[in-house]
Amino acid sequence: MNFILLSGGSGQRLWPLSNDARSKQFLNVLEHNGEKVSMLQRVWNQLKENDLTGQTLITTSHSQVDMITNQVGSDIPLIVEPERRDTFPAIALAATYLYSIDNKSLEDVVAVLPVDPYVEADFFNKITNLEDVLKNSNSDLGLVGIEPTFPSSKYGYIVPSSLNDDGTIKVSHFREKPSLEIATDLIEKGALWNAGVFAFKLRTIINALEKRGLPTTYEELHSIYSTLPKISFDFEVVEKMENIIAVPYNGYWKDLGTWNTLTDEMSSKIIGKGIVSDDSENVHIVNELNLPIVALGLKNTIIATSADGILVTDKSASPKIKELVQGINQRPMYEERRWGWYQVIDNTTYEDGNGTLTKKITIYPQKNLSYQYHETRDEVWTIVKGAGEFILDGEISSIKAGDTVKIPAFSKHSLKAITELQLIEIQTGYNLVEEDNCRLIEDWKNILINCKQKTL
Repeated sequence: MNFILLSGGSGQRLWPLSNDARSKQFLNVLEHNGEKVSMLQRVWNQLKENDLTGQTLITTSHSQVDMITNQVGSDIPLIVEPERRDTFPAIALAATYLYSIDNKSLEDVVAVLPVDPYVEADFFNKITNLEDVLKNSNSDLGLVGIEPTFPSSKYGYIVPSSLNDDGTIKVSHFREKPSLEIATDLIEKGALWNAGVFAFKLRTIINALEKRGLPTTYEELHSIYSTLPKISFDFEVVEKMENIIAVPYNGYWKDLGTWNTLTDEMSSKIIGKGIVSDDSENVHIVNELNLPIVALGLKNTIIATSADGILVTDKSASPKIKELVQGINQRPMYEERRWGWYQVIDNTTYEDGNGTLTKKITIYPQKNLSYQYHETRDEVWTIVKGAGEFILDGEISSIKAGDTVKIPAFSKHSLKAITELQLIEIQTGYNLVEEDNCRLIEDWKNILINCKQKTL
């Protein structure tokens, strides 16, 4: 059995900690074996404990590659979308990889699961059981349905047509986020919450691509990816199928997509600098700023802060945050990269179009920036901590705390940390965006080889 783990989206319901560069699945606010972990790390550890990581691909976007490799390792097979096109294109691209690159059989079963459910370990046993369920029932699609514990309008429902002798259900249809009254009626009829898990034989997706006149090889589908419709797997595939089976799961399961559900599973009520008064009730603080937060006399409140903004909300109202912040148009102020992280301290644009951008950057020991250059900006680096090696236009030198270097536009440069390096970077120019970054070489050994060749 093969697994496709979907890791995408911006997770705006967990603003301001989540943004286009750091989605909700990367926030280190959960716990696994006594350590702070993200949703991704927790699910990956559970897959590892069930000996399933060797059969798993992760689909993601370019902006999340560094975060994934930082959190679960650089040897994970990643299917990187050329651009975000919703879940059907993402699953199709991964399926063509299994088919044309990994040479999997069309009869092999593939399970697709989201990266952000909060579940117990036996949830993955239920997923692996779908392989036998599909083959024995000759169904086109297998789902995992959660036995509801209360009527909810937040989830989609799997509505049964009949119950099989083995405990599985024949699916009649789906109902997406009904009213509480309708949800109560659906539960009485045996409906299950939809866990967002799909299992199918590989031929199901390959045949679907052929019927649509789309390529079935990874390279070809990748090359035309921008022309694929932005459409969900549910709408494009699931809702058009008739022979669907579901297996019920009655263990612990929770969707951690909003602040009120996420804080229920946090082991600490305060992350970062914060104080909650004794007369406050059910209050959580998640603070990434270097400033103390004091909560006094509050009830059922979440206070979340980051370089992107500050949120203070009643927990029951927190799911509405996505609609409110859609009008906020600013660059991500915090990003994690394969080499470390940076935080934007100041971003100013002047009347003539020029501007300044100031960052605090941390590079982990033995990690390095790419050998790169910029076209529309100059940079000044002030090293405030650590030591490393600096390259400017092929010239290699040592660098340490207290040093300042100037990097003009079009100058090729790189930096490797020997000990953890922290620096303040001031950019001046116009169009001060991450896209103004021409990366030439990433591996430090190859960078050194290139520099030595230039001096010969």
